[in-house]
Amino acid sequence: MRLAQYTKADQEEILGNSDDPFGVAWTGLTWLPKEEHFGIRHDGRLVAHAGLLRLPVAIGDAETEVVGVGGVAVSPGMQGQGLARLVVTAALEHARTMGPQHALLFCRPPLVSLYQRLGWHPFDKDVLVEQPEGRLVTMPLRTMVTPLRDDARWPSGPVRLFSLPM
Repeated sequence: MRLAQYTKADQEEILGNSDDPFGVAWTGLTWLPKEEHFGIRHDGRLVAHAGLLRLPVAIGDAETEVVGVGGVAVSPGMQGQGLARLVVTAALEHARTMGPQHALLFCRPPLVSLYQRLGWHPFDKDVLVEQPEGRLVTMPLRTMVTPLRDDARWPSGPVRLFSLPM
């Protein structure tokens, strides 16, 4: 289902109250909040979430946009039941209506195989992302892409996100 909002309390309902709920604090990165939210409720409780955000990007010399996918979370007690597939699929169905030809996400290495099963492709080149104070850093997490149109082809060339990561 589409969520009207997604708050810190919603995230804690899914993942509990942790200082590092996504296991990425070690990166030291500042992340953007998502603008579109999709979730799954079970017995009245939010148990899964995925968020979307349109982002400007350069691929080689071409500037375009991608749909950033982030904040994907499944309650620990509900993992392994296909909820990640359901919530990411719902989010991508909406992403196809947003205009960009590709979706992009960043994930920890142990999650690469999960996203590959969902149709995502690992990106083998470094991706530069912006950080506060105008810093430009190489994304330390694995970058993955998926087409949002049947005829979409990811261009060649270096990738730079013109924003904080999602």
